[in-house]
Amino acid sequence: VQLVESGGGLVQPGGSLRLSCLASGFTFSSYEMNWYRQAPGKERELVARITRAGGSTNYADSVKGRFTISRDNPKNTVYLQMNSLKPEDTAVYYCNAYSGTDYIEYDYWGQGTQVTVSS
Repeated sequence: VQLVESGGGLVQPGGSLRLSCLASGFTFSSYEMNWYRQAPGKERELVARITRAGGSTNYADSVKGRFTISRDNPKNTVYLQMNSLKPEDTAVYYCNAYSGTDYIEYDYWGQGTQVTVSS
């Protein structure tokens, strides 16, 4: 199983970035996909979530209206479009794949990609 994030970098406040996460080794369309982030000295937090078929999304209040999560199941890829970036969005962003029932859970993580918002 692999989740490989890309697209991070340094951007000025007000700018945009698009993160991608390419999945392999599992049935991508069977998993809910999430983006988390962790800033220095802070706990990891959920940024955005998308259901298996992409029909429903959820966002942290801090990113609503600025970030958009989407997925392309044939390409095994999930995206996070980030607009109007703020310095407080600076963090390592992680891709997560989750599938769970009452009896078993599958929870996979990428290695993370750094996003730095600074002038």
